[in-house]
Amino acid sequence: MSRAMPYADILDTGAPKPSFREALRFWLKLGCISFGGPAGQIAMMQTELVDRRRWIDQGAFLRGLNFCTLLPGPEAQQLATYVGWRLHGLKGGIAAGGLFVLPGALLLLLLSWIAAAGRGMPTVAAVLDGLKPVVIAVIAHAVWRIGRRALKGREAVALAVAAFVGIHFLRIDFPWIVLAAGAVGFLAAMAGSTAFAASGHGGAAVAGDSEAPAPPFWSRVAIVTAIYLAMLALPVAVVLATFGTAPFADIAQLFTKAAFVTFGGAYAVLPYVADEAVRGYGWLTAGEMLDGMALAETTPGPLILVLQYVGFFAAWNAAPEGGRLLAASVGAALTTWCTFLPSFAMVLLGAPYIERLHADARIGAALAAITAAVVGVILNLAVFLAGAVLIPAGRGVDWVALLAAAAALAALIRWNLAIHWLVLAGIVFGLARAALSGSLA
Repeated sequence: MSRAMPYADILDTGAPKPSFREALRFWLKLGCISFGGPAGQIAMMQTELVDRRRWIDQGAFLRGLNFCTLLPGPEAQQLATYVGWRLHGLKGGIAAGGLFVLPGALLLLLLSWIAAAGRGMPTVAAVLDGLKPVVIAVIAHAVWRIGRRALKGREAVALAVAAFVGIHFLRIDFPWIVLAAGAVGFLAAMAGSTAFAASGHGGAAVAGDSEAPAPPFWSRVAIVTAIYLAMLALPVAVVLATFGTAPFADIAQLFTKAAFVTFGGAYAVLPYVADEAVRGYGWLTAGEMLDGMALAETTPGPLILVLQYVGFFAAWNAAPEGGRLLAASVGAALTTWCTFLPSFAMVLLGAPYIERLHADARIGAALAAITAAVVGVILNLAVFLAGAVLIPAGRGVDWVALLAAAAALAALIRWNLAIHWLVLAGIVFGLARAALSGSLA
């Protein structure tokens, strides 16, 4: 696992393989400018890695993307890890995936501290209030966008409705919904049904990657699993021994579990985390959870970094006054570690077997069924957070916020406006509204 695999030596792109230092500079740059969510991040990698630099050919890039969509976790970060692995082996994968996350994680840490320490400041409150309708619109747009792609038949629509009913009314945990949906798709494909047939999966393997001999599967599973468990357990043990168990043991447990069920992106797992963090552990309020999503939209890197904000607030609110920043920083770091470590393990474990996964229609059907269920789960998130923002307790409907959310949603659907422009508009809206109401005085 530590040596570069043979794939790095068979890249037939017509361009020389970059040096590790050259690749490091690119991955750091990508981590600093990767705004716009997974679609924009993947498009940026396509342009830079395939079209411009020609570090990887189109077929290998698309097969890597298909592989990463099969995995729980942020697919853009996992795709960067996969390309880094192809270019420079283990160190390349770690560098690419790590630098994709690090700039956004550091910026979000700063923003989390500003949000926590400045909760009583009118300007901070106005900015966050202005961003909340934007986040509601972004989530509603995700429901619309993913629903158009995933809900192609009655079976998929029924699965989405069942997922919404299960998570919203029956309070079924998100991991069970993921497992059930995956099982439905897998069994349907085994029975010969095409109800959840997924494009991009199935078909013969493509020459190139398949020509390189893959290492023995079960020995690789044992090695990667042992390394993963050691790298997970050691930092958690150090944190618990140094700072105590509360709330760090719960942080490690929740976000490790969440990392393995993040099918469909951050919006899919956020209802589960929000429910556990707000209602279960009481780490933060629904409004503060929405603040974290708004701040995560303003940072580069994967949106799943919002979980770092949750870990920050969990430790901040549990720590004594004098030690809050240190405890919260540790909570944020532990959350990020537990969230992204599984992504590295799964990519580095499965990358040599990409063609086997690519050719298995049952796996594609399971993923398609999970994606259909995720539409219902994301709808639940929209309902949960919209209630907190648009119908604040005891104050009736906030019609101004509702109109702002509707305008933002229209801008996304009609003009496909970039997220950073919506974020800027939300900040201006929040400050203007607060100024007109006199709350900035």
